[in-house]
Amino acid sequence: MLDHGAAPPETEPLPAASPGLGTRLMRRKSVERMVAEGGQGEGGTLRRSLSMWQLTMISIGATLGTGIFVVLGEAVPKAGPAVTISFVIAGLTALFSALSYAELAGTLPVSGSSYSYAYATLGELVAWICGWCLILEYGVAVAAVAVGWGEYLNELLDGTIGVTIPAALSAPPGDGGIFNLPALIVVLLAMVFLLGGARESARANTVMVVVKIAALVLFCAIGVQGFRSGNYADFMPLGMAGVSAAGASLFFSYIGFDAASTAGEEAKNPQRDLPRAIMLSLLIVTVLYVLVAAVAVGARPWDGFGESEAALAGIMKDVTGQNVWAVLLAAGAVIAIASVVLTVLYGQTRILFAMSRDGLVPQVFSKVHAKTGTPRAGTVIVSLFCGVLAAAIPLGRLADATSIGTLFAFALVNVAVVVLRRTRPDMKRTFRVPLSPLFPAIGFGLCVWMMFSLDTITWVVFGVWMAVGLAIYFGYGVRRSRLGSDPVAD
Repeated sequence: MLDHGAAPPETEPLPAASPGLGTRLMRRKSVERMVAEGGQGEGGTLRRSLSMWQLTMISIGATLGTGIFVVLGEAVPKAGPAVTISFVIAGLTALFSALSYAELAGTLPVSGSSYSYAYATLGELVAWICGWCLILEYGVAVAAVAVGWGEYLNELLDGTIGVTIPAALSAPPGDGGIFNLPALIVVLLAMVFLLGGARESARANTVMVVVKIAALVLFCAIGVQGFRSGNYADFMPLGMAGVSAAGASLFFSYIGFDAASTAGEEAKNPQRDLPRAIMLSLLIVTVLYVLVAAVAVGARPWDGFGESEAALAGIMKDVTGQNVWAVLLAAGAVIAIASVVLTVLYGQTRILFAMSRDGLVPQVFSKVHAKTGTPRAGTVIVSLFCGVLAAAIPLGRLADATSIGTLFAFALVNVAVVVLRRTRPDMKRTFRVPLSPLFPAIGFGLCVWMMFSLDTITWVVFGVWMAVGLAIYFGYGVRRSRLGSDPVAD
């Protein structure tokens, strides 16, 4: 007979079912947790020391120089005189994405840029893909810009002391050289600045930005004297396809505002200052790009470009018949491109800092030096990698690879801003994208259109890069994710 008054036998609680793979891939990191972790690294914290002016200079520093000083010589043969339209198209594409960046930067003032935005809205797998694209965008952009630095350094050396670096040591394999030593040197110089601290790096960058703006204004003042309206007679010789192809290649020149968003954990007042810095820098850069491109094509027939990355210095020499102006421009370009390397390298280290803090890449990238408040070990590793890449890979392929990674990341940001509006409409936003979701949809569509304007080999490289990234995520990141092991507040 059963004893109904007896206590039921104790049973062990069933173990909690582990989430399935699909759940783990879609897990999102809460906005509150992101903000709470702001600045925290292994062994120290990042320091909030950057003003709005310095953030704007970081944006301009990362942007102004690449498309004008380096890639203009490769973009003009694709579009002809209509390269000015290519700059406008690339700038408009960047504008719609910049609006989305400005809203998210003011709402989520953290390092990691679009990687962090995707983590809060679209889930871990999409965030990883976005972060992996940013690694391509920033790491390869550093290398691409560093390649062109050597061209202007040779112009400067030739005009001052009559000596140039031999081609074997100033060009990568495939471009007539063995090893691009100047490209490696400029990356290592940028590394030294970054190891000194964010504030010190920002001050040095501000000086360099002022110098390069002055150099471009000087070019316009001299170059317009050689302006020939006949150079615009055949305005679009390769049709709209050439214009869009050039625009897609030039788009990587507009990633400066993305670099500013990576400084979210080192800005004094990120909610207020980041949106302002992003929009102001994009306006200044676009105006200068279009103005300089218009003067350059007016001063030299479009089919005379493409012989050298140092196209502007050559135009100055052609117009004046003297070396002194070309030497001054080359000196400005050497400083200008160095500031691009500095600021883009900064952005790369902060993206890896955020990914490392989340456990998706090794912990070494989030170790902060107690004295300088910088991720020293990560900075050294990234700098050495980018320096070797710059020394060994030709410029054109690097620029296109950077463009496709940038466009993919920007497309995701346009999606993220709409998702966050739907899921967290109550959040305080210091800047709001007008006409949402229309403008983010336009930004997304333009990014996709420009991606398909790139050539097949660039897509192949992108596909291989993504395959490698997914292999790393499923082999390392998905198991070591801190969100998976400590999902508090998420």
